[in-house]
Amino acid sequence: MNKKIIIDCDPGQDDAMAIILAASGVSDLKIEAITTVAGNVGVGKNTVNALRVCDLTGLHDIPVAMGADRPLVQEPSEASHVHGQSGLDGTDLPEEPVKQPIDQHAVDVLIEKLLASDGDITLVPIGPLTNIALAIRKEPRIVAKIKEIAMMGGGTFGNRTPSAEFNIYADAEAARIVFESGAPITMFGLDVTHQALATPDKLAELKAIENPVAKAVADMLTFYSGAYKGNFAGAAMHDPCPIGYLIAPDIFEWDKVRVDVETTGKFTYGMTVVDFKGSTGRESNVQFARRLDSGEFWQLFLDALRSYSKS
Repeated sequence: MNKKIIIDCDPGQDDAMAIILAASGVSDLKIEAITTVAGNVGVGKNTVNALRVCDLTGLHDIPVAMGADRPLVQEPSEASHVHGQSGLDGTDLPEEPVKQPIDQHAVDVLIEKLLASDGDITLVPIGPLTNIALAIRKEPRIVAKIKEIAMMGGGTFGNRTPSAEFNIYADAEAARIVFESGAPITMFGLDVTHQALATPDKLAELKAIENPVAKAVADMLTFYSGAYKGNFAGAAMHDPCPIGYLIAPDIFEWDKVRVDVETTGKFTYGMTVVDFKGSTGRESNVQFARRLDSGEFWQLFLDALRSYSKS
């Protein structure tokens, strides 16, 4: 039976690759909706990028809804220095998508879909958590309807600041609401996503796949890898990790931990404080991904790209 998901995103090359993996022939996921949020770039550009990826992958009937255009409290913080001014630089995808967003706010889509469900929808937030927090605040009954939140964000170190990962830093107040909501959370932070690197040999394998989707991914990764030069062996495949988990959970290893989000620290705003040793005595609230089988992960991703038609 297909697993129902809603992808909440800010595409972003790695967001685009997460959608591509979820829509592929190796996936048993049923995408109920794609919602967008301000993050890597503004929400308008992120929405256009989500629509462009839907055109590429044939997701013609999946509703795409635009969401929050800024964080709950702080000023917007973008990452165009990583993803380019469009948020999806490096590809030759048409700039104007054929598909159009629905005339409904992402927060209302989340609430409507969850309340109408049998508690069988997993939320996959791979951008800032603003939409999810707003939905929880607007309609708290949805928490009991969320099967799982499989999210990309946080970690025991940062990439936006020394202590904070971008998605959490971009709206730490929203993240705190989500982490304290009581919903079951599976967290893919930098500790594990930095084990999913698009090294030159993997990129070469990918470039050998002959179809339009694989070509687009190769172009995305070629551009995106530029942000990692001199620091890593390749670009980190952050956002495909939660999708990979939902398709093939055995690829990952876990710890059950307590995670709290810092919202007041001068140097630690946006930090996810991970209590591995139980030193706070607080109940665990997160399944924390600590390791992945990189070979299995890449085999899954390459098989996903091969599943798309050559036409």
